[in-house]
Amino acid sequence: MHRRHHLIWPTEAGWLRLQAQSGQSDQAVDARRREAMAHWQRNRWPVVVRRNDADAAPGEICAGIALPPDAQGNKPRIAVRLHADEVAATRAPFLLRDIAAARPPALPPAWHDAMAGLQEQLARADIALGVFGSLAWQAITGQSYLRAGSDIDILFEPCSREQLEQGVRLLAYHAMFLPLDGEIVFPGDAAVSWKEWRQVAVKGADPDNKVLLKTPDAVRLERVGALAQSLPAQGGRRCAA
Repeated sequence: MHRRHHLIWPTEAGWLRLQAQSGQSDQAVDARRREAMAHWQRNRWPVVVRRNDADAAPGEICAGIALPPDAQGNKPRIAVRLHADEVAATRAPFLLRDIAAARPPALPPAWHDAMAGLQEQLARADIALGVFGSLAWQAITGQSYLRAGSDIDILFEPCSREQLEQGVRLLAYHAMFLPLDGEIVFPGDAAVSWKEWRQVAVKGADPDNKVLLKTPDAVRLERVGALAQSLPAQGGRRCAA
């Protein structure tokens, strides 16, 4: 199973088929799509798995490319669908600690000190966070995605209710110094905004409260109590994503 936010490198045949399909609507738009995909292919950059389209055929993998933002801050996106035999390689999202330690630095200088503090506390708690969104695309491609108002989109996959509580406390504290956003990933690749979880499940403290849940195929409301019970009370570390 190819999980949301995982990276996929299409085969040469897959790239050729995707580019050949761009030619069925507005000619200028299609030309830009083909040019962008050819650029991605030449640089051997991956596409990223997204939620399945409602009309996706069995076995189709829904993925996409986010291009660097334009002068107005818009980030054009290209949605693609791959067949299983068009996948050359795949991997989980990059970890925040690896991006933070990359040379040359991928993080803006204004984030360095606060990020060092976050990484120190995550290491003590034995928690690893994955990254998606603008920071991930910038680290993958070396192109400029981050802007003054960009968030750090993280993936937190706790292995227990104890680690869930600890991780959310850390995120809430460090969000005072860093623009932390992103998701908590529960078993079954079910994801909830960590900010919404904190507001509804932690501050609300009612197990019947509901949060917006993203699954590989749909979006729905789910009880926070049911999601919490999907995790064991205690356990060791699980890497993000």
